[in-house]
Amino acid sequence: MNTIIMIAAVIVAAGIFSSVLYKKSVVDKKIEDLNNLENSVEQAKVKAQKIEKRATFDAESKAKEITIKAKETAYKIKEDAEKEIKLAKNEINQKENRLIKREESLDSKLDRIEAKTVEINNYEKKLNLKESEIEELKQKQELELEKISELSKEDAKNILLDKLKDDLTHDSAVMIRSFEHKLEEEKDRMTQRILSTAIGKASAEFVSDATVSVVQLPNDEMKGRIIGREGRNIRTIESLTGVDVIIDDTPEAVVLSCFDGVKREIARSALEKLVNDGRIHPTKIEEAIKKATKEVDKGIREAGEHALFELGITGVHPEVTKVLGSLKFRTSYGQNVLTHAIEVGHLAATLAAEIGADVKLAKRSGLFHDIGKVLTHETETSHGLLGAEFLRKFGEKDLVANGAESHHHEVEFKCIESVLVQAADAISASRPGARRETLNTYIKRLEELEAIASSFEGVDSSYAIQAGREMRIIINPEIISDDKTTILSRDIAKKIEETMQYPGQIKVTVVRETRSVEYAK
Repeated sequence: MNTIIMIAAVIVAAGIFSSVLYKKSVVDKKIEDLNNLENSVEQAKVKAQKIEKRATFDAESKAKEITIKAKETAYKIKEDAEKEIKLAKNEINQKENRLIKREESLDSKLDRIEAKTVEINNYEKKLNLKESEIEELKQKQELELEKISELSKEDAKNILLDKLKDDLTHDSAVMIRSFEHKLEEEKDRMTQRILSTAIGKASAEFVSDATVSVVQLPNDEMKGRIIGREGRNIRTIESLTGVDVIIDDTPEAVVLSCFDGVKREIARSALEKLVNDGRIHPTKIEEAIKKATKEVDKGIREAGEHALFELGITGVHPEVTKVLGSLKFRTSYGQNVLTHAIEVGHLAATLAAEIGADVKLAKRSGLFHDIGKVLTHETETSHGLLGAEFLRKFGEKDLVANGAESHHHEVEFKCIESVLVQAADAISASRPGARRETLNTYIKRLEELEAIASSFEGVDSSYAIQAGREMRIIINPEIISDDKTTILSRDIAKKIEETMQYPGQIKVTVVRETRSVEYAK
C-alpha cells in the first residue's frame, strides 16, 4: 500500500516536475522573445535615427540648392534690369543728341531765312527804283513817239479804236448773217432729219461706220467719272487722242467720233481699259492711251500678217507688213482700204489665172497697189508713186512696184500683171455700194482744217472734231501766252474763212495748258 502510495507520489512528483520544466521552457522562450523584441525595437530606433538624420541632411541640401537658385535668378533679373536701364539711357542720350542737332539746324535755317529776308528787301528796293526808271523811260519814249509820228497819245488811241471798231463791225455783220440764216437752217435741219430717218431704215451706213465707235458702259454713273471734275478727264482724253467724246442721253454708252481710224481705235481701247479698271484720272488716262497705242500697233501688224496669210504671200519685209496693216484704219470713199487691197489681190490673181499670166506676181501687186495711202500725209506726192518708192526701198521687185505706180496711169505699164491690177482695182471700186464720194471729200476737208491750224507758230497739235464743226488746237505754253491765245484763235478762224468753203460755222478752240511735275523721294 505504501509502495503504491509512493509510486503514486513519485508519479505525481514527476508530473509536477515535468509540468514545472515545461512552464520553465515556456517562460524561457517568452523571455527570449522579449529579448528579441527589445533588440528589434533598438534596431528600429537606430534605423529611425538614421532616417531622421538623412532626411534632415536632404532637407538642408534642398534648402541650400533652392537658396542658390533663388540667388542666381535674382542676380539674372538684376543684370537684365541693369541692361535695360543702360539701353534706355543710351536711347535717351541719342534722342537728346538728335534734338540738339535739330535745334542747331533750325537755328541755322532761321539765320538763312533772315538773311534771305534782308536780301529780298534789298531786291524790292532795287525793283522799285527800276520801276520808277522804266516809267520815266516810258514817258520819254511816248514823248519822242509823239514828236516822230506828229500824233498825240489820244490821236493814236483814237486811230486804234477806229480800226478795232471796223473789225468789230465786221464780226457783228457775220453774227447778224448767221442769225438771219438760223431759221432757214433750222427748217432745213428738220427736213433733213425727217428724210434721214426714213432713208436710214432702208440703207446701209457709210460715214458713221468710218468715223464713229461706241463704247458700252456698265452703268450711267460711269459717264460722270469719264467727264471728271470740271470736265478735266474728258478734256484730257480729247486732247491726247484727237477724238471727240460724245456723252448724251444714250443709256450706258459713249460715242467716239473721229475721221482718223487709228486715233479712234486708240481712244476706244483706252476708254474700255479705263472703264474696266474703274480708276479714271489724267495720269491713268495717259497710261491707258500709251498702252492702247502699243496694242493698236500690235493689231496693225497682225492685220498685215493676216492679209498676207489670206493671200498666201511670203517673204515680205516687216516694215511693209506694218504699213499694210495700217490700211485697216483707212477708208477711200467709204470703202475700207485693206479689204479693198485684199479683194484686188484676189481679183488680179483670178484674172491672171484666166489668161495664163503670173498669178503670184498679180496677187502681190494687187495687195500692195494702195500701200502708199498710208504715207500721203508726209508729202503731196500721189499715193501710187509713194507706194512704189516705198516697196522698192524694202526689197520688193520692180514689177510689183510698177503695179502700185501705174494703176492710176501715172507711169506706163511694164507687164501684163500691172494692167490686171489696174482692172481689178476698177472692178473692186465700181461694184454697187463699194464707195461713196462724200466721205472722201469730207475727210479731205478735215485734213485741210488741221493743216491750216498746224501752220501757225506755237501750235503743237490740232484736231478736227465734231465732224469738222470744231477745231481743238493744243499750243505750246512756252511760246504762246494767255493773252495771245485769243488773238491766235481769231487769226485761225479768219484764215479758215478766207481759204475754205464749208456749210454752217466752225468753232475754233485754243487750249493752253501748263503742267508742273515733281517726284516725292
